[in-house]
Amino acid sequence: MVANRVREWRVRQGLSQSALADMVGVSRQTIWAIEAGDYNPTVRLALSLADSLRASIGELFWLTAREDDSQCGQRGS
Repeated sequence: MVANRVREWRVRQGLSQSALADMVGVSRQTIWAIEAGDYNPTVRLALSLADSLRASIGELFWLTAREDDSQCGQRGS
């Protein structure tokens, strides 16, 4: 799973979802879905978000362990 801090960085910059969406060329609903963790952006969009929010990709997005990842290789045991 991918977690993010887009909302935190957007608020820190004083931007609304609509303003950030306009900056990166997507809809406000897309920004909402990214912030909610319901949509993982493309690499291009993630780079654009990082640039617009003056952050690194790593500051905005990171991988989290999924519950079923810990059971990989244990099925059928």
